[in-house]
Amino acid sequence: MTAAAPAPPAFGTSRPEASRMIADRAADALLKELDAWRKPGLVSRIDSGSHNDMDADLLATSAETLRSFFVEFAAAGQHDAPMEELRELGLRVEAAMLAARGGVNMHRGAIFGLGLLCAAAGYMQSAIVPSRVAEVLRRRWGHAIMRGPSPLFSHGAAALRQHGAGGARAEAAAGFCSVHEIGLPALQRDRLLRPDDRDAAAVQACFALIATVQDTNLLHRGGAEGQQIAAAMAEAFLGRGGVGMMDWRERAAAAHAAFVALGLSPGGCADLLAMTLFVDSISRPGERQ
Repeated sequence: MTAAAPAPPAFGTSRPEASRMIADRAADALLKELDAWRKPGLVSRIDSGSHNDMDADLLATSAETLRSFFVEFAAAGQHDAPMEELRELGLRVEAAMLAARGGVNMHRGAIFGLGLLCAAAGYMQSAIVPSRVAEVLRRRWGHAIMRGPSPLFSHGAAALRQHGAGGARAEAAAGFCSVHEIGLPALQRDRLLRPDDRDAAAVQACFALIATVQDTNLLHRGGAEGQQIAAAMAEAFLGRGGVGMMDWRERAAAAHAAFVALGLSPGGCADLLAMTLFVDSISRPGERQ
């Protein structure tokens, strides 16, 4: 019996080129998340939202710095690295970023989430289908993700102890269901509705995630009440038509101002939005980004 031929490299390129292309999509997704304006409480090119320790320039520099590290994640996935290797890589990247940024946690969640998705995309080695990225991540590394050590002093770990929130680790082990079941449908549907508005679809996806996801950063900043307030405001925005209405910018800006006044920042949803933008982009490799 003849052995099956190996799958073609991702995007029809060599393995190193595929790793670089995957990494470029990941870093670009972080920049697109930053560019989207009127995301409630979050840093954008316009202002720093509820944050006084970071701004758009710092986040953009961080995203560009991560580009080369995402190459390593994709390459690790290509050679079917075990979770221990991916975890060590993530810890090394996180330590380097924290040292370079004076201890400010700017992209810790993105290093974890986008790093794993880059590994899953690298593992596939062929034309990438969003649902298959989730399946690869869940089947190949899901159990190992949940068995791994939980950091004692992270926002997610604190939220888990106090509020019973699953956090990023549970999301990752399940293949980032929030990306595939909430973020992507909202992004893709509203991009069709407003194809000429580069912000609308990303903002809609962001509000959809805030309305649904238990965000450990919101729990850290505002407790259960802050999480509930944020979800209710996002649901109200969506319930009135979201970005499908002519006044969506004004209503999104009002939600942003309310989040800032309350000191709320859905940082976990920002990471999920970047992951949504990444998975969307790698499933459309031939399109201009």
